[in-house]
Amino acid sequence: MTTDVGSETRRRRLLRLTGLGFVVGSALFAVGVPLSLTASLPLTVGTAVFFAGSIFFTAAGFLQLVLSTDELPAVVHPAGERSWFARVVRPRTVDWTASAIQFAGTLWFNVTTFRALADAAGAADASAQAVWKPDAYGSVAFLVSSALAFAPEVRRRRHGHVRGRSWAIGALNLVGSVFFGLSAIGAYTLTSTDELLSSWWSNVGTFLGALCFLVGALLLIPRSPVPEPVSRLA
Repeated sequence: MTTDVGSETRRRRLLRLTGLGFVVGSALFAVGVPLSLTASLPLTVGTAVFFAGSIFFTAAGFLQLVLSTDELPAVVHPAGERSWFARVVRPRTVDWTASAIQFAGTLWFNVTTFRALADAAGAADASAQAVWKPDAYGSVAFLVSSALAFAPEVRRRRHGHVRGRSWAIGALNLVGSVFFGLSAIGAYTLTSTDELLSSWWSNVGTFLGALCFLVGALLLIPRSPVPEPVSRLA
């Protein structure tokens, strides 16, 4: 019993940290949009906020991947040694696959926001495609990950076994991923005019997507703590 409570306590702590990481990352992405559009501010301000947000996304994405490994059976070597690494790198569940794809997407967002920041600061002369491609890859990864994670929620609702909060989180993440995808499409630079395909969607898609992720992350944070195990003399 003590072990079960301790395991649940660890899970809730990881969930809380994961949710907080996505909350901060989403908030920074949402705030980064108006900052990047404020003419009185240097371009580096908005791009730095986006980069910081991507770091929080990556940290939270890694924690979510760790959480998904808790549901996998431990791999036992012939010598009897349990390998956590083997559990992480071997996909066994849809949740693990969705978490792994999402984590890869956060890394692509690290790349695109860092390149944009370096370009704005004059430290590098990144081409439009160099900044846009990882953004597009990250958006696709988020969309695939959200679809995989939401599919079981759809099946549960169809059979009347859906949990309200988990369904809402999945739906919000999927809608947020769609908005991020629209943002990536809008951010594509036309070679003929050297202008964005749609600056409106580039900004609005990012802002609305970040808000969806923010609400979903807030719902992810556990509401009540796990009671501590009672010490007994026996």
